Amino acid sequence: MRDPAQTCLLAFDTSAAHCAAAVFARGDVQRSVVEEMAKGQAERILVLCQEVLAQTNIGLGDLDAIGVGVGPGNFTGIRISVSAARGLALSLGIPTIPVSTFEMLRDPTDIEAHSNELVVVAAPRGAAYAQLFCNGRPITDPEMIDPTAPPAHLGGKALMVTGHMCEDVARLLGGTATHIQINDPASRIAKITAWKLAHGHDTGIPPAPLYVRAADAAPARDAPPQIIA
Repeated sequence: MRDPAQTCLLAFDTSAAHCAAAVFARGDVQRSVVEEMAKGQAERILVLCQEVLAQTNIGLGDLDAIGVGVGPGNFTGIRISVSAARGLALSLGIPTIPVSTFEMLRDPTDIEAHSNELVVVAAPRGAAYAQLFCNGRPITDPEMIDPTAPPAHLGGKALMVTGHMCEDVARLLGGTATHIQINDPASRIAKITAWKLAHGHDTGIPPAPLYVRAADAAPARDAPPQIIA
């Protein structure tokens, strides 16, 4: 098990309308920045990472790992940060650790405290994404649900519901709601990454965007034009 107090890592996220980056060292987040932006994340994110590293007097060669937000979230934004993280980690020879939006919305007071926790993330058109966790680790795949009529199989003993519409979902499933608001996504990703690294979770596979639903774009239905020689 790696001691978080001896771990140095960079975490960043562009899964929503922002660029966010944080540096974790000496057992805690040393610097974290969130910049709201609707576009331009691809040009800004690595520059922002360099800035937060410089502000903490930590170089790329000091890093033990990189944590990155993998969504669900903005399709393009997720691809930007995941690609940047994989490329940077490959060049440095260090692991890249994925952190999902579900993991970010879990109880921040204790990552592995709850044996039955349902995390709900807002989705388009009034829907939601949901995933069950046990002591910090997912035990089901994410699924799309109607938060006004959540499926019964997501309920259970001592259920705690966090995230989007948690009170409504908890009431319908017989659980307890806990409100979570993430104002500093990179800091949250950094702390979860340090925990994962300490326990050896998700360190061996390069991260990939987490898409619960397919993209809205679809192939054209019109027949292709005939080419006449």
